[in-house]
Amino acid sequence: MKIIFLQDVKGQGKKGEMKEVSEGYARNYLLPRKLAIAATADNLNTLRLKEKARQAQLAAEKAKAEENAKALENVVVKIAAKAGGAGKLFGAVTSKEISDALKSQHGIEVDSKKLVQAEPIKSYGSYEVKCRFGFEVSGTIHLLVVEEK
Repeated sequence: MKIIFLQDVKGQGKKGEMKEVSEGYARNYLLPRKLAIAATADNLNTLRLKEKARQAQLAAEKAKAEENAKALENVVVKIAAKAGGAGKLFGAVTSKEISDALKSQHGIEVDSKKLVQAEPIKSYGSYEVKCRFGFEVSGTIHLLVVEEK
């Protein structure tokens, strides 16, 4: 019996895969547990449409990531912070602060989890923070930490 897997089944197949299995295994195990459906023409067509929609969504997300990376090229984010003697900050500049400042100053929304800092920012100065958008797309945020007045 030909079936289409709805979930990964160890030793049998992966989600979305069409495979020939014994009729008893399909009727008694896979179909009642909703791990697979019979490979009818309607089900095959539905599977193709879902895959096509998923591919279109991935392409749109990749285009958005590339657009955000391009927008970050000429952007400088300024963050004001308090510090003690010798320019050493009280605490550190976090990725959440960088993300919020980027959104408020330039209107570019970047999740703070996508920012990669080599080491914590604990003093005034100019820094570059990597931003990984996924899809092998990354950008660089130019950050300027200045004294709060």
